[in-house]
Amino acid sequence: MASDPLFLLIAAVMLGVVVILMIGVGGFAKGGDFNKKHANKVMRWRIGAQFVAVLLILAFVYFRRQTGN
Repeated sequence: MASDPLFLLIAAVMLGVVVILMIGVGGFAKGGDFNKKHANKVMRWRIGAQFVAVLLILAFVYFRRQTGN
């Protein structure tokens, strides 16, 4: 499974979601100017990245069932 390119793409996107989430949480915790300017934008990016991750996971499951692996 670790050699499957779709699996590696999913892992990379999920890592991106975690990074975006940490940036958002860090901004909320610190507050200030960054939080005022970018909080909503960062959380929108997180939601978009999560959406892509879920679609990729669904595609992975679908193709795995089709091939019988």
